Amino acid sequence: MTTAPNPATPGGPGRQATSGNPSPWAAGGTMFAAVLMIITGIFQIFEGIAALAEDDVVFRVRGYTFQFDLTTWGWIHLILGILVLVVGIAILKGTTWGRALGIALTGLMIIFHFLWLPYQPFWSLIAIAIGVFIIWALCTDRSEPAF
Repeated sequence: MTTAPNPATPGGPGRQATSGNPSPWAAGGTMFAAVLMIITGIFQIFEGIAALAEDDVVFRVRGYTFQFDLTTWGWIHLILGILVLVVGIAILKGTTWGRALGIALTGLMIIFHFLWLPYQPFWSLIAIAIGVFIIWALCTDRSEPAF
Protein backbone atom coordinates (compact mmCIF):
# COMPACT_ATOMS: atom_id res chain seq x y z
CA MET A 1 0.00 0.00 0.00
CA THR A 2 1.45 3.34 -1.01
CA THR A 3 0.42 6.74 0.12
CA ALA A 4 0.49 9.94 -1.82
CA PRO A 5 2.54 12.80 -0.39
CA ASN A 6 0.52 15.26 1.60
CA PRO A 7 1.01 18.68 0.03
CA ALA A 8 -0.02 20.38 3.29
CA THR A 9 2.92 18.86 5.13
CA PRO A 10 6.03 21.04 4.79
CA GLY A 11 9.07 19.16 3.58
CA GLY A 12 7.12 16.47 1.74
CA PRO A 13 6.37 12.89 2.78
CA GLY A 14 7.86 11.54 5.95
CA ARG A 15 8.12 14.96 7.55
CA GLN A 16 5.82 16.20 10.27
CA ALA A 17 4.49 19.71 10.41
CA THR A 18 5.69 21.53 13.50
CA SER A 19 2.35 23.22 14.06
CA GLY A 20 0.14 20.24 13.24
CA ASN A 21 1.04 16.85 14.66
CA PRO A 22 3.58 16.88 17.47
CA SER A 23 6.32 14.28 17.46
CA PRO A 24 5.46 11.45 19.87
CA TRP A 25 9.13 11.27 20.89
CA ALA A 26 9.19 14.98 21.73
CA ALA A 27 5.88 14.78 23.61
CA GLY A 28 7.10 11.76 25.58
CA GLY A 29 10.45 13.43 26.16
CA THR A 30 8.73 16.51 27.52
CA MET A 31 6.66 14.40 29.90
CA PHE A 32 9.83 12.52 30.89
CA ALA A 33 11.66 15.82 31.51
CA ALA A 34 8.84 17.20 33.64
CA VAL A 35 8.48 14.07 35.78
CA LEU A 36 12.25 13.74 36.13
CA MET A 37 12.51 17.37 37.25
CA ILE A 38 9.68 16.95 39.77
CA ILE A 39 11.28 13.84 41.28
CA THR A 40 14.73 15.46 41.30
CA GLY A 41 13.29 18.57 42.95
CA ILE A 42 11.68 16.50 45.70
CA PHE A 43 14.95 14.62 46.33
CA GLN A 44 16.90 17.91 46.38
CA ILE A 45 14.47 19.32 48.96
CA PHE A 46 14.96 16.25 51.16
CA GLU A 47 18.75 16.48 50.76
CA GLY A 48 18.64 20.15 51.74
CA ILE A 49 16.52 19.44 54.81
CA ALA A 50 18.84 16.57 55.82
CA ALA A 51 21.92 18.77 55.42
CA LEU A 52 20.33 21.56 57.48
CA ALA A 53 19.19 19.18 60.21
CA GLU A 54 22.56 17.43 60.63
CA ASP A 55 25.04 19.99 59.38
CA ASP A 56 28.32 18.66 60.83
CA VAL A 57 29.95 15.79 58.96
CA VAL A 58 33.25 14.21 59.89
CA PHE A 59 34.92 11.60 57.69
CA ARG A 60 38.35 10.10 57.24
CA VAL A 61 40.26 9.85 53.96
CA ARG A 62 43.79 8.33 53.74
CA GLY A 63 44.82 9.23 57.24
CA TYR A 64 43.26 12.71 57.20
CA THR A 65 40.13 13.73 59.04
CA PHE A 66 37.86 16.31 57.42
CA GLN A 67 35.02 18.18 59.05
CA PHE A 68 32.45 20.02 56.94
CA ASP A 69 29.64 22.35 57.85
CA LEU A 70 26.83 21.56 55.44
CA THR A 71 24.55 24.53 56.20
CA THR A 72 25.40 26.37 52.96
CA TRP A 73 25.03 23.22 50.85
CA GLY A 74 21.74 22.51 52.61
CA TRP A 75 20.32 25.89 51.64
CA ILE A 76 21.60 25.51 48.06
CA HIS A 77 19.96 22.09 47.72
CA LEU A 78 16.73 23.31 49.30
CA ILE A 79 16.39 26.38 47.06
CA LEU A 80 17.49 24.51 43.93
CA GLY A 81 15.09 21.67 44.74
CA ILE A 82 12.15 24.05 45.06
CA LEU A 83 13.13 25.74 41.78
CA VAL A 84 13.45 22.44 39.89
CA LEU A 85 10.14 21.19 41.33
CA VAL A 86 8.30 24.35 40.26
CA VAL A 87 9.87 24.22 36.78
CA GLY A 88 8.85 20.57 36.38
CA ILE A 89 5.24 21.40 37.26
CA ALA A 90 5.35 24.39 34.88
CA ILE A 91 6.55 22.13 32.04
CA LEU A 92 3.63 19.77 32.69
CA LYS A 93 1.28 22.75 32.52
CA GLY A 94 2.80 23.73 29.16
CA THR A 95 4.14 27.17 30.12
CA THR A 96 6.76 28.82 27.95
CA TRP A 97 8.78 30.05 30.93
CA GLY A 98 8.81 26.50 32.32
CA ARG A 99 10.28 25.17 29.09
CA ALA A 100 12.87 27.98 28.98
CA LEU A 101 13.97 27.39 32.58
CA GLY A 102 13.93 23.64 31.98
CA ILE A 103 16.27 24.07 29.03
CA ALA A 104 18.54 26.39 31.05
CA LEU A 105 18.68 24.09 34.09
CA THR A 106 19.31 21.04 31.90
CA GLY A 107 22.05 22.93 30.06
CA LEU A 108 23.75 23.66 33.38
CA MET A 109 23.39 20.00 34.33
CA ILE A 110 25.13 19.00 31.08
CA ILE A 111 28.00 21.41 31.77
CA PHE A 112 28.42 20.10 35.33
CA HIS A 113 28.45 16.48 34.13
CA PHE A 114 30.98 17.39 31.44
CA LEU A 115 33.25 18.78 34.17
CA TRP A 116 32.66 15.59 36.18
CA LEU A 117 33.59 13.40 33.17
CA PRO A 118 37.15 12.51 34.33
CA TYR A 119 35.86 11.24 37.69
CA GLN A 120 32.71 9.34 36.68
CA PRO A 121 32.90 8.88 32.89
CA PHE A 122 30.16 6.26 32.47
CA TRP A 123 27.56 8.07 34.55
CA SER A 124 28.51 11.46 33.11
CA LEU A 125 28.03 10.27 29.52
CA ILE A 126 24.63 8.81 30.40
CA ALA A 127 23.56 12.03 32.15
CA ILE A 128 24.79 14.16 29.22
CA ALA A 129 22.85 12.00 26.73
CA ILE A 130 19.67 12.25 28.83
CA GLY A 131 20.17 16.01 29.10
CA VAL A 132 20.58 16.41 25.34
CA PHE A 133 17.39 14.38 24.78
CA ILE A 134 15.49 16.50 27.30
CA ILE A 135 16.65 19.76 25.70
CA TRP A 136 15.66 18.45 22.26
CA ALA A 137 12.23 17.43 23.56
CA LEU A 138 11.61 20.75 25.30
CA CYS A 139 12.65 22.67 22.19
CA THR A 140 10.59 20.68 19.67
CA ASP A 141 7.40 19.61 21.47
CA ARG A 142 4.39 21.84 20.89
CA SER A 143 1.67 19.57 22.26
CA GLU A 144 -1.02 20.51 24.73
CA PRO A 145 -0.31 20.69 28.49
CA ALA A 146 -0.56 17.43 30.44
CA PHE A 147 -3.07 18.91 32.91
